[in-house]
Amino acid sequence: MSITPKKKILLVTTSLAEGGAERSTGLLSVLLSEMGYKVHIVTFLDKVEFRYEGVLFNMGKLKEANNTFLGRIKRFLIYKKYIKTHKFDWIIDNRTRYRTLVEIIFSKLFYTKKSNLIYMVRSFNISWYFPKNKIVAKNIYKSAKYIIGVSKEIKNEIENTYQYNNVRSIYNPIDFENINELALKYKISEKYILAYGRIDDEVKNYSLLIDAYSFSELPKNNIFLYILGDGKDLKKMKDKVVKLKLSDKVKFCDKQVNPFPYVKQAICTVLTSKFEGFPRVVIESLALNTPVISVNCKSGPEEIIINKKNGLLVDNNNIELLSEAMNKMVLDHDLYSLCKKYAKDSIEYLSLENISKEWNKLLES
Repeated sequence: MSITPKKKILLVTTSLAEGGAERSTGLLSVLLSEMGYKVHIVTFLDKVEFRYEGVLFNMGKLKEANNTFLGRIKRFLIYKKYIKTHKFDWIIDNRTRYRTLVEIIFSKLFYTKKSNLIYMVRSFNISWYFPKNKIVAKNIYKSAKYIIGVSKEIKNEIENTYQYNNVRSIYNPIDFENINELALKYKISEKYILAYGRIDDEVKNYSLLIDAYSFSELPKNNIFLYILGDGKDLKKMKDKVVKLKLSDKVKFCDKQVNPFPYVKQAICTVLTSKFEGFPRVVIESLALNTPVISVNCKSGPEEIIINKKNGLLVDNNNIELLSEAMNKMVLDHDLYSLCKKYAKDSIEYLSLENISKEWNKLLES
């Protein structure tokens, strides 16, 4: 990996825990550190689970100590001083930005055109990042040197909606060596397909997953469905499984900081989201030679999955098609062997080395 001059980069994130966007931010810090940059990370919540590299300034600890209005003002001033003191060459803001007033404060108080500011957009649901009012959005984002979407579809959606001319796309990377090492930590004896991530039915659509599994041939073939994670709809999903009389076939497992042994040993993973960004579930699975069944949601799956070569891509919100895909992946042994054989090689372009070239081109421009 090429080494660049040691510029200072600040990564801003809500936390380093819970979701794929946060895991991707942690991995970005690893990538930039390996490129030779001096990386700092500011988190606004006291949640740190994922791997990262660099100097961590956990402002969440300040929030835990004093979460009053005056405490918030004090944190704003501390953050401003931190930016001013360290004179960062680049600031890369990874937060969701749906609170318009807060973002106006950020854009006026902390960020200027001299900040070399990059805004990351990690979901196709761009309402999490941009206000609907285009005049307000333009005012907030005018300090940005670049807006980076983690998929080409996100880039196109931002350009078509807001007509910005500084939008780029850079994919989320994968650390093949690290993920394969973590995947060897423990063994699972049963045969199963796997879904993992935050259990939020409005986003991840676990209802579709469970319905499709119930219609498939998998339960009668003693192929389990493992659901790994937690979230606000966990009880709702457990109740649904009981209602469908699948309690002996669907297993709910606690959220794991290291889910990769489950991923590696699964027959396949399944993604049923209503929307995504550039889903880590898909690239993590393929990196471990585990094929993927995914709905063709916006965005990401269509840019990663090569149908019938490293997985199966099906229309969204179609129980019958998803159920058929489950049957095909598990029961068509020739198809499964082909997808498993090609899985890892199909995403070699997402290696740290390859994605670092994209970041180097941007940061050294």
